[in-house]
Amino acid sequence: MLKIGGLQKLTLLDYPGKIAANIFLAGCNFRCGFCHNPDLVIIEPDTNFVTESEVLDFLNKRKGVLDGVCIGGGEPLLQPEIEEFLNKIKDLGYLIKLDTNGFKAALLQKLIQQRLIDYIAMDIKSSINKYEKITGLKSDFKTIRQSIELIKNSGLPYEFRTTILPKYHDAKEIEMIGQMIAGADNYYLQNFRNQKTLDPTFSKEPSFTDAELETFKDIALKYVKNCQIRN
Repeated sequence: MLKIGGLQKLTLLDYPGKIAANIFLAGCNFRCGFCHNPDLVIIEPDTNFVTESEVLDFLNKRKGVLDGVCIGGGEPLLQPEIEEFLNKIKDLGYLIKLDTNGFKAALLQKLIQQRLIDYIAMDIKSSINKYEKITGLKSDFKTIRQSIELIKNSGLPYEFRTTILPKYHDAKEIEMIGQMIAGADNYYLQNFRNQKTLDPTFSKEPSFTDAELETFKDIALKYVKNCQIRN
C-alpha cells in the first residue's frame, strides 16, 4: 500500500512557476537529526495514511486549476508503488516535481527515462565524507554522485539544495559541495531552523547569520550557474 503521509492541496512556492499540490510520502532511509519533517521519516504503527484514491479523486477534480504535483516526503523512491502512482498522476495530465535524497539512483534513472518526472529537486546533505555522520546510514554513497550526474544530464529543469547549519557546514564544506555539483544550473542554500527537528537536541542548534549565508553563496557561485538563499 502506498504510504501517503499528507496532502497539501495548494502550493505556489514548491514547484517553480506552477500552481501545484504537495503529496508527502512517508518513510525515509536517512535519519538526519535536523530534518524538519520528522512525522514523515519514521512510520509509526498507528499512522493514519491518506488513501491513494482520495488523492487521485482530488487531482481529478482539480484538473485545469492545478498545473502540477510535487511528490516529496520522506523519501518517495522508497515506495514500491511509486512508478505506478506517478503513471496515474501523469494520466490525469499533470506535471510532476520529484523531491529526492538521491540514494535510489537506478530507480531515478528509470523514472526519468519513462518521462514520469518533469522537475527534480535533490537534497545534498554535505560532501560525501560527511554523509554517514549526518544520515546515520552506513553506505559508500556512490549513488549520491550517480544521481547528481543523472540529474545534471537529464535535460529536465532541476535544483540541488542543502540545509546548512554550523554543526555540519562551513566554508570548506560549501566548497566541497560546490565541487560535487560543479556546473549545476540551480543550487539553493537553506538556512537551518530549529523549531521542529527529528532529533530534539537540534532544537538548541544555532543557524547561520545573513552575512555568513552570503559568504557561502559567493563560494558556491564559483561552481554553479545560479545560487540563491532560502531562509
